[in-house]
Amino acid sequence: MNLKRILRHLFLPQWSIGLAFPKGTLQAIEQAIAASEKNHDAELRFAVEAGLPLAALTRGQTSRQRAVEVFSQLRVWDTAHNSGVLVYVQLIDRKVEILADRGINALVPQSEWDAICRRLEQRYRKGEFEQGTLAAIAAITEHLARHFPPGEANPDELPNRPVTL
Repeated sequence: MNLKRILRHLFLPQWSIGLAFPKGTLQAIEQAIAASEKNHDAELRFAVEAGLPLAALTRGQTSRQRAVEVFSQLRVWDTAHNSGVLVYVQLIDRKVEILADRGINALVPQSEWDAICRRLEQRYRKGEFEQGTLAAIAAITEHLARHFPPGEANPDELPNRPVTL
């Protein structure tokens, strides 16, 4: 258990999300997700969390492990073609995780998602939250459009609105 990490997470106020992701930025992300989903038959979710909960910190939970929990909580797996994708941002550590459902994982290697995550983390370290996120959504869209082109019926199965945890 890393006491310094626990204190950083616990003392980061929830409202700090609004500094990095103000209302206009969240709206731009929502619009980018809606536009993205017209180009493929997958579903994107974006979730940002200021810091990890105390229980997660005392267990030494990683951002990846937390992303798996959020993937389940937001029911990203609940799509007809097993084609949900979660972009999870853990703000205090500037950690980003992309998790894809099994239908997508069969076609897109995790290394591709990890490369997008590392580029996005670099942009976040520079304070480029909106521009970095929109660029990441564009990169994700390229992969999804290639492997999951839209069908005749392309329902919007999951909300496009970003989630703040």
